[in-house]
Amino acid sequence: MKRQVLVILSNRLNRLQKPRFIEITCDEQGNILRQSTLRRPPREARFDEVWENDDGKTDFASCHSFKRQYGHALQKPKNRAR
Repeated sequence: MKRQVLVILSNRLNRLQKPRFIEITCDEQGNILRQSTLRRPPREARFDEVWENDDGKTDFASCHSFKRQYGHALQKPKNRAR
């Protein structure tokens, strides 16, 4: 099963710098299958997970740590079985 992950690269020290959005497709072990930079922020909630790095890095390869954002607006809602 493939997972869609949204990575948001922002800068907490300089809020004037625009955040970068990266879409990652990975498998169940966490291996990255595909990586693409989005031109604009996504509008619909279609991601399984949302991760954020606010250290001011400009690309995914230079980041060392990420924070997972639970309940993010761009994360798919989970189906609740009753």
